[in-house]
Amino acid sequence: LLVGGMTRVPKVQEVVSEIFGKSPSKGVNPDEAVAMGAALQGGILRGDVKELLLLDVTPLSLGIETLGGIFTRLINRNTTIPTKKSQVFSTAADNQTQVGI
Repeated sequence: LLVGGMTRVPKVQEVVSEIFGKSPSKGVNPDEAVAMGAALQGGILRGDVKELLLLDVTPLSLGIETLGGIFTRLINRNTTIPTKKSQVFSTAADNQTQVGI
C-alpha cells in the first residue's frame, strides 16, 4: 500500500514493484489513508482510542553542519519520536567563543 505524495510518481511505483516482486496496491485512496491515520492519531491523543499504538517517526535524518560543510547526523530517519540524542562537539580553533549552527 503506497501512501504519500512521492508514491504517486510512476518511477517510485516501478522501484517498489521491483523490490517486492509485485505491483503495489492502488485500491486505497492515498489521501483518505492519510486522513484516516490523522483521525486515529487525534483519537489516541484525546484518549478516545485506547487499543492502538501509533508511533510517529522522523521522515528525514536530522543533524547539524560542522566544519567544512560536513553533515553530522544525530538522529537517523525513521527514528520513533520523541527521542533524544546528545553528542559533544569541539571548536575548530583555540579560544573560539562561539559556533554557528
